[in-house]
Amino acid sequence: MSTAEKHLLSKNELLKINDPTLGGTIGETLLNPDTDRFSEDDEQFLKFHGVYQQDDRDKRKTGKQYIFLIRARIPGGIVPPAQYLAFDKLSQLHGNDTLRITSRQSFQWHGVVKKGLGPLMKGLNEVLCTTLAACGDVNRNVMAPPTPATSPLVERVLEDARRVSEALLPQTRAYHEIWINGAPLQLNTEEKQAFVDPLYGKQYLPRKFKVAFAIPPLNDTDVFTNCLGFVAVADPTNPARLLGYNVLVGGGQGMSHGNAETYPRVADTLGFVAPEHLLDVAKAVLTTFRDFGDRANRKHARLKYVLAERGVAWFRREVEHRMGFALSSAIVVSFQRQGDLFGWHRQSDGRWFLGLYVETGRIRDTAQRQLKTALRRIVSTHEPEIRLTPSQNLLLANVPAERKDAITALLSEHGIPVENQAAAVRRASMACVSLPTCGLALAESERALPGILDRLEALLAELNLVDEEIVVRITGCPNGCARPYMAELAFVGRAPGKYNVLLGGNVASTRLNREYRASVKTEDLINELRPVFTRWKNERLPGERLGDWVARVLWKETPAA
Repeated sequence: MSTAEKHLLSKNELLKINDPTLGGTIGETLLNPDTDRFSEDDEQFLKFHGVYQQDDRDKRKTGKQYIFLIRARIPGGIVPPAQYLAFDKLSQLHGNDTLRITSRQSFQWHGVVKKGLGPLMKGLNEVLCTTLAACGDVNRNVMAPPTPATSPLVERVLEDARRVSEALLPQTRAYHEIWINGAPLQLNTEEKQAFVDPLYGKQYLPRKFKVAFAIPPLNDTDVFTNCLGFVAVADPTNPARLLGYNVLVGGGQGMSHGNAETYPRVADTLGFVAPEHLLDVAKAVLTTFRDFGDRANRKHARLKYVLAERGVAWFRREVEHRMGFALSSAIVVSFQRQGDLFGWHRQSDGRWFLGLYVETGRIRDTAQRQLKTALRRIVSTHEPEIRLTPSQNLLLANVPAERKDAITALLSEHGIPVENQAAAVRRASMACVSLPTCGLALAESERALPGILDRLEALLAELNLVDEEIVVRITGCPNGCARPYMAELAFVGRAPGKYNVLLGGNVASTRLNREYRASVKTEDLINELRPVFTRWKNERLPGERLGDWVARVLWKETPAA
């Protein structure tokens, strides 16, 4: 690559070119007791290892106190009992004694200091869990429907999600050497620069890449928000037989305030593929992004912009050329809703699973609800499988019928009901972490959502709408980690104590919402919504949800710019 060509690349691209092993000086810094942080360059490499360097922004007045977020790679959100107990223990020993369920069916450990980073990472690997490629310019955690009772295809689709996840992993030795062997990768500069990943090449991807599976009619993974989506198609004469997958490409959530060249986007349908060609399609889509994505401007370096600017027909031709065969036409399917099942439900194999609401995805103990302790006791005694949902809740799966009552009683002992776990609007809510740890946060999110929902529930009660479900999502910035742009009602952080209010997504999570008000103060949010909710109550069709009424009525009155 010439000097002129390198001049056009972003800083992150140059970092990857200079050290495609992704090792940087992480190993050396990890062994250095005289520093509590990593360099700015290593901060970028750490992301490929599933680690974010952060600081507690609540404490900045007394100087930065560096802490780390660690994110696991858990395809489909499936966590065996022994693994969950290890996760819980590691959060006690090295984190802030909480586990955070992500919006991509994984776990995060928060509040880890540098001296605990190595032991936590090694502890995860000892129970066969990796954090490799949980972040960075690579394929992230692959999502899949976790609920055992929604379709006979669930277990097959989960296995396919694991196959795709494994096939798209980077092959650098740096991860194993640093986190398992506890030593820097022993290569000189020339040897590092000579490494080429078999799939990703020397520069990896221009930005993150996200994959999700879905099984109609349930869109619990928000499949249209992903770079690559696989929609399972069942044989109409035998619902337990998988015909193949419709392939979706070019979805994405992130944007930047005030930058019209950035925007959320719903994925396009590319075609249909038989199950035996699943990995061929996944690699072809990923490498097309690798070769045609923007490497100069990271705000424009997402697959969704390649699709928006080059078109679906061009993209399909490129993918088919790389695969060596043509995709079939997509098979017509429909989605009806997204969301989780709560309470006890029978699995297809006769056993049971329990859906548990987890407020903002944070597993912890409070004075009222000791969820973390209850789960530890349940998993230790009854050994259910833990399944994480894309809406930041969890399932206790594979429970024999004779153990249901004991689990219900144990939860009750710790203040956790099995029935009527939360109001409908609360169960359909989601938040990103945001302050005090996320460096991108502009406003509160996780800490703000419970209070906002309190006031929203009061408004619904005032209007006799208390039983209405509304998909509500909040993020502390416009990057969209909680997928706010698909919600019926969303709050997107604009500045401290201010949010953009968006309305009009649908329960099937197939339609983007639109901005209704900008820069609304936290204390004014409900007053801004009261006239909308009042009109919705008075003008809606029978059973019409908020998002659908907004799209039918409000959008026609205020067309998008």
